[in-house]
Amino acid sequence: MDELMISIAENTFPIAVAVFLLIRMEKRLDDLTSAIVRLEGAINGISPLNGERT
Repeated sequence: MDELMISIAENTFPIAVAVFLLIRMEKRLDDLTSAIVRLEGAINGISPLNGERT
């Protein structure tokens, strides 16, 4: 039982930091995904032969 308590005490902080960073990065990943989708649309709207919009 003591080993379990020691293990929990040693691993609580790294787990909390990892969860905090994952939650914080979620919005940035969503923003990056939408930017990539917009970029794809912009690239598809340009003609590959002369650089003009189609």
